[in-house]
Amino acid sequence: MFSQRTNWKLSPNRFAQALETARASREAILDLTISNPTQCGFAYENGTILQAFHNPAALSYTPQPKGLLSAREEVARYYHDDYHTAIDPESLVLTTSTSEAYSYVFRLLCSPHDEILVPKPGYPLFDFLAGLQDVALIPYSLEYAHGWFVDFHSVVRALTPRTRAVLLVHPNNPTGSYVREEELRQFNQLCQERNLALIVDEVFLDFPFDDSPRKTFVANHDSLTFTLSGLSKIAALPQMKVAWAATTGPQTLVRPAVDRLEVIADTFLSLNAPTQLAFPALLAQRHSLRPQLLERIGNNRLFLQSAMARRNSLQLLDADGGWYAVLKIAGDRSDEDVAIALLQKHRVIVHPGHFYDFPSEGYLVLSLISPPAAFEQGVERLLSSF
Repeated sequence: MFSQRTNWKLSPNRFAQALETARASREAILDLTISNPTQCGFAYENGTILQAFHNPAALSYTPQPKGLLSAREEVARYYHDDYHTAIDPESLVLTTSTSEAYSYVFRLLCSPHDEILVPKPGYPLFDFLAGLQDVALIPYSLEYAHGWFVDFHSVVRALTPRTRAVLLVHPNNPTGSYVREEELRQFNQLCQERNLALIVDEVFLDFPFDDSPRKTFVANHDSLTFTLSGLSKIAALPQMKVAWAATTGPQTLVRPAVDRLEVIADTFLSLNAPTQLAFPALLAQRHSLRPQLLERIGNNRLFLQSAMARRNSLQLLDADGGWYAVLKIAGDRSDEDVAIALLQKHRVIVHPGHFYDFPSEGYLVLSLISPPAAFEQGVERLLSSF
């Protein structure tokens, strides 16, 4: 009765079963995987956020497929003010989430069973998004040697006649590695030679560990590029559901791409008027939330580095930005076994690396936006088990 694209394995894995059992016990658990900023104790300008929705214009329906011009102009202003990069608001398409933006771009570029190259390690959501669009994901490798880098031999090996695009995450989730200038040059050359597009996820762009802003792919004009981001991370407002896809590159490709995206967006008209009208005030929340997030991330990472300094059985892998930390376990222990043992014996939740398709066993992933007291106590419990 059901389509093959929804033929997922729905039974819980061992870790999920252990987590369900632990939560059912009602014992206190320290969650080192929390990624919902609204549950992490940050100070929001509640009055300003709520007041932004008191707009009588929301009672009138004036659909614009790409999103209200006022909201798209605010996105353009974000890139101008924060990254000194100009983009035409007409090259922007607003969506309810980056997931929806992915679906639009996948539909634009791919016929059924066409292929997109994706980085591994990487975020598991991509598999579901691609499967729902009948798109095949072909992995290429990120390698580690005192920092993460793209293995371009694996990129070239992954190419087939059905390849339509390369997906980049800048910085990667969970490795925290930004795309380097030389890697960008190589990707652009590859796209020009093979007539491919770049799809770039920049939701964590604003969170470098050294507080030195990185270059946005919105500035990339050498190949057709779709840059995705949104309120969820930039302004720590995942519940407000506004994201976007920015299209840049050679004008001969940008114009037809945006025209087709507009038709796709017009088919769904998913964004509601109240949130779009409130968008300028919502995006402005980044000015108060970003410093709080950067301080939390920096302090938690410093604590983790200090606590691990004399632990030979664990290694904190180098990273440049984002919300996560990756630990490498010495020896041949299964990361899922370690994560389950931490949960059952120490009441600490961490993610096993296989969730993110790490190349081998022995990786754990922690969230750096966890509240400090819980993070520090959880890390101490984690380290006590090694």
